[in-house]
Amino acid sequence: MQECIDQKVYQAEVDNLPAAFEDGSINGGDRPGGSSLSIRTANPGNHVEIRAAYIGTTIIIRQTAGQLSFSIKVAEDVARAFSAEQDLQLCVGGCPPSQRLSRSERNRRGAITMDTAKQLCKEGLPVEDAYFHSCVFDVLISGDPNFTVAAQAALEDARAFLPDLEKLHLFPSDAGVPLSSGALLAPLVSGLFVLWLCVQ
Repeated sequence: MQECIDQKVYQAEVDNLPAAFEDGSINGGDRPGGSSLSIRTANPGNHVEIRAAYIGTTIIIRQTAGQLSFSIKVAEDVARAFSAEQDLQLCVGGCPPSQRLSRSERNRRGAITMDTAKQLCKEGLPVEDAYFHSCVFDVLISGDPNFTVAAQAALEDARAFLPDLEKLHLFPSDAGVPLSSGALLAPLVSGLFVLWLCVQ
């Protein structure tokens, strides 16, 4: 919306979650309507919210367990407004080398069994939905129990974003069939959970 909002860039990295856009501003500029784009921090260094009211979009960026995650609420018309050639990307360079897990590193870290991962995730996510299964996958693959906090934060963001709590708990299409560790990838691939682990 060029008539009221200056273009803004926000860049975050692990251990660098700024509370302002790259130019140091915290809103869309001095034009009329510029305040309809804002950035604020709920927990400095760990939780930033960007609100673009003029296009009905909210983005929450969090740092948890040494990883960045984001949740986004966007109007369907806005999400579909770009062709494949114009598509906006949240991450264009892939996973940074420091965030990649090699198979040998994963095996060293992965001292957590499937049952332990399920038990850890169950403490904060009692419903075995997509958030729970994504939590189990992340904890199992990383070997880091702190990923349970990230899964709980993703569920809290969904609670804040979804007006219809009936739609909050998303279940795999094959509900009732026990999921193997290979099947746990489905919630991640479908974009229901926003933490990405790169495996070399």
